[in-house]
Amino acid sequence: MFIKDALEEKKRKEKLETAKTVAIAAGVAAAAGAAAGVLFAPKSGKDTREDIAKGVEETVEKVKDTLTNTVDDAENATEDAKDIAKSKVADAAEIVEDKAEEIKKDARK
Repeated sequence: MFIKDALEEKKRKEKLETAKTVAIAAGVAAAAGAAAGVLFAPKSGKDTREDIAKGVEETVEKVKDTLTNTVDDAENATEDAKDIAKSKVADAAEIVEDKAEEIKKDARK
């Protein structure tokens, strides 16, 4: 059971890392797309610079939000894994105690 739980925790961590990578890539792609769209739009230099600044600001906020959510998810997954591990250890300790009592009873016979 412990090996299975460890493997599941590893998979969870891998999924969180993948989600973080995807979030960063999406942010970079959004910024690049916004910049390209603004640069090719027929506007004055001042309007273009304002649009670029606004797009960068929005993208930065989106990336911050995504990373914050990813960190929160990672923290929650870590807490869940800790709770599961504590529960498994408690279950194992109880089983060991029960077996020890059985052995003691058998030895007294």
